[in-house]
Amino acid sequence: MRIIPAIDIIDGKCVRLSKGDYDTKKIYNEHPLEVAKEFETSGIQYLHLVDLDGAKSKHIVNHKILEQIASKTHLKIDFGGGLKTDDDLRIAFECGAHQITGGSIAVKDKETFTGWIENYGSDKIILGADALDEKIAVSGWQEESKEELLPFIQAYQEKGIQYVICTDIGKDGMLEGPSFDLYKKIISTVTSSGGEKSFKLIASGGISAFDELPQLAEIGCEGTIIGKAIYENRISLKQLENYILTT
Repeated sequence: MRIIPAIDIIDGKCVRLSKGDYDTKKIYNEHPLEVAKEFETSGIQYLHLVDLDGAKSKHIVNHKILEQIASKTHLKIDFGGGLKTDDDLRIAFECGAHQITGGSIAVKDKETFTGWIENYGSDKIILGADALDEKIAVSGWQEESKEELLPFIQAYQEKGIQYVICTDIGKDGMLEGPSFDLYKKIISTVTSSGGEKSFKLIASGGISAFDELPQLAEIGCEGTIIGKAIYENRISLKQLENYILTT
């Protein structure tokens, strides 16, 4: 299972929120590149970089930070937050994104998002399925949509999506443990429909202790995104380094 630390950006700084609430912002480092380099030094190869300013503004904002991290590390970055147009996508890839994550766009402009999958390939486009009570949330989690989580994922599977990041918003940033039952439900539903070979579920939200990682791997998660647990020293980079070396 891939270990994917998260860096969330507001005003150019590395922050974390609780349940997606911008009023709970806590700044952990004013220099995201320093954080990214520390991850890389610990043997980590992947990074989940979220432009929270972009998510709020509905267009890409922090692409310079993406470019800086991409040019000064070898991390494979998946970038999301506010990507709404073909131009946003072009900027993200030109600035060094390895993959992009589309959430709100996949709900509000399905034609454009489907076009991205067709034009860039399913290895480059990740579906962001962020949900509260199994209903998809959009616009930096400021809005709840009428989309049900499982049918939403399955519909995009039929259009070629392989990578899905599922964040349980109720768990995010709370350090109370991830939604094991929800991930089991998603994987079993996909498996029963015959899509298990091409389906890669990335768990996100609530990771609080190192022992949860093997459990997520056993369920069948292809990757897990870890944020506040690293910044609050619940999981050490040394633990992650050892996990990567031994799995």
